[in-house]
Amino acid sequence: MTGVAIVGCGNISRRYLDNFAAMPELRVVACADLDADRARAAAEKYGVPVAGEVSQVLDHPDVEIVVNLTVPAAHAEVAMAAVAAGRHVYNEKPLTLDPATGRELLAAAERAGVRVGCAPDTFLGAGLQTVARALADGAIGRPLSAITILQGPGPERWHPSPEFFFKPGAGPLFDMGPYYLTALAVLFGPVTKVAANGSRAHARRTVGSGPLAGSVFDVEVLTHVSALLEFAGGQRATTVFSFDSPLARGDFLELTGTEATLAAPDPNNFTGPVRLRRTGAPEWTDLPVEGTTLGRGIGVLEMARAIAAGRPHRASGELAAHVVEVMAAILQSAEEGRFVPVTSTFVPPAVWEDHPAG
Repeated sequence: MTGVAIVGCGNISRRYLDNFAAMPELRVVACADLDADRARAAAEKYGVPVAGEVSQVLDHPDVEIVVNLTVPAAHAEVAMAAVAAGRHVYNEKPLTLDPATGRELLAAAERAGVRVGCAPDTFLGAGLQTVARALADGAIGRPLSAITILQGPGPERWHPSPEFFFKPGAGPLFDMGPYYLTALAVLFGPVTKVAANGSRAHARRTVGSGPLAGSVFDVEVLTHVSALLEFAGGQRATTVFSFDSPLARGDFLELTGTEATLAAPDPNNFTGPVRLRRTGAPEWTDLPVEGTTLGRGIGVLEMARAIAAGRPHRASGELAAHVVEVMAAILQSAEEGRFVPVTSTFVPPAVWEDHPAG
């Protein structure tokens, strides 16, 4: 078994801890949080033997992979501390808030001889793996283009403390964009340049639920972003990320090739229907969906297996750093009104055939 430490015991940690319980190859040996009571509560609930400060967890001899579930602004700091302690680290998305910090993290990990992994790992689930397999098998002919749409009225209506969604490092692009941009990068390869525009429907928003309901806060980011992406393989994609739409929609990812169009499931999910429609066909055809549905944290398991086998892991730091650069380029393009190049690259992961059941 691989020893895992959880750093950051907020809401998302429950999904990871629940799912790790179904992965016998992983053993959670420690929990840490700035709120010591929260770390202890998580450890007690899930039978984790150690709860303490981050430094204690990083020094624990049984910890091999640190799963960094802190808020995005702390991702880089915690990951760098884990690397300095000689631990592999797996970050929640985004990897960092800016490309330069992402490059520094990867360089530090290389010097230390440890690995960096990063969410989202939804592309390892049955839905998007079925899509990747279909593309590799030539189901749509030569891939040409894609369209993705993520839109809704914004999380302030339901989230009890939504301010962080509207601060730098969040917004619809940095909060939800990694799911869609990672899926596109895995399926099409590296992005080479982007063009974008953006807007902000409201300068201030109101909390709609919980103890802060009725309080008003400032919006500091673009809340609607449209972008055009060009890939190294020649494909193009049109993307929309919006918190300004009355219509909620998050399951729109269509891939078009010379012979057919493929409708993929929501990139924020691990499974869902995959449909194919060939040129001239009157209806969509459902494809059999095959792969794992174990959920959040499956990237940690795949990373642990890769470390043990001495092969590259799929939810890699290089992939995540590339997505961060793409998002930064989108914001720069929206501000400057021009195409912005993307210079980083990565090796697209192979389809995951030896995935766990479930």
